Amino acid sequence: MNQQFDNIPEVALAWHRAGRGVVLATVVQTWGSAPRPVGSQLAIAGDGEMAGSVSGGCVEGAVIVEAQDALQDGKPRMLEFGVSDDEAFAAGLACGGRICVMIEPVGAVMPESMLADLVAARAGRLPIAYVIDPVTQTRKLADAGAYPDRFTADKSGYEGAAFIAIHNPPLKLIVVGAVHIAQPLLVMARLAGFDPVLVDPRSAFGTPARFPDQTIIEDWPDEALMAQGLDARCAVVTLSHDPKIDDPAIITALGADVFYIGALGSRRTHAKRMARLTGAGITPAQLKRIHAPVGLDIGSISPAEIAISIMAQITQCLRKPQL
Repeated sequence: MNQQFDNIPEVALAWHRAGRGVVLATVVQTWGSAPRPVGSQLAIAGDGEMAGSVSGGCVEGAVIVEAQDALQDGKPRMLEFGVSDDEAFAAGLACGGRICVMIEPVGAVMPESMLADLVAARAGRLPIAYVIDPVTQTRKLADAGAYPDRFTADKSGYEGAAFIAIHNPPLKLIVVGAVHIAQPLLVMARLAGFDPVLVDPRSAFGTPARFPDQTIIEDWPDEALMAQGLDARCAVVTLSHDPKIDDPAIITALGADVFYIGALGSRRTHAKRMARLTGAGITPAQLKRIHAPVGLDIGSISPAEIAISIMAQITQCLRKPQL
């Protein structure tokens, strides 16, 4: 959640079912320079084992003590910490401020069945929100339609008295074509919080030597994209410059709810592509979804600069789809 799809809910559920007792601590409010965003979580087991974090280390100790007390009495807690400038600097922050953390014993406060439903939705790549009213102590799960702006922005936070924790599926970028531009693009995508995948049926191109530590699929793009599963958290970029490779990928992406489709090539190349796709039965409305020439016009020349322009355009379409 909030660009980090860690496994804290999954860990908490496993610990609870193992009879170890577990508390979920969630950041519900913080200062702007915090190392962990609102929605970040820490799971604390009854035997002291921990997973995740809620700060840079300046409040973890106090949260753990309160969590152990919450396991004993089965009651939720809302903790508020004033962090001094010195403490904040030691934790890697620019300045001090305020952080609020909600403590929930699983079972006693957060129902096991609700946590299980949350974990199941995450496993199925379904966007889901965990909504808590701290006044009435009611809890529920809601789909993306309930808070569309928050899901688009990956932004947990308060709406009125209720706190909404956004759990979005991981972002995925599928790059078709193991060309030079793909090398920096895959690295940048991972740094931006995406799970990148490289697809190219040409074994000589998509090699581990050229793309170390990357997921490489040596298959035809239409089959690879269908096997990957395409949804609203996916972006697809075609770079091969070969219609036999790029066109099937674009057609497959146009048939799915991906939030971005980009295609490398000049305006002349794209005009020819549009004619081919029209002949393949693609409608004018579908063709408008293709960003080509790919990337924002920032005067890019080198492969790395082109990759920057592509990631900038992908980010713009993700965060400000109206532009």
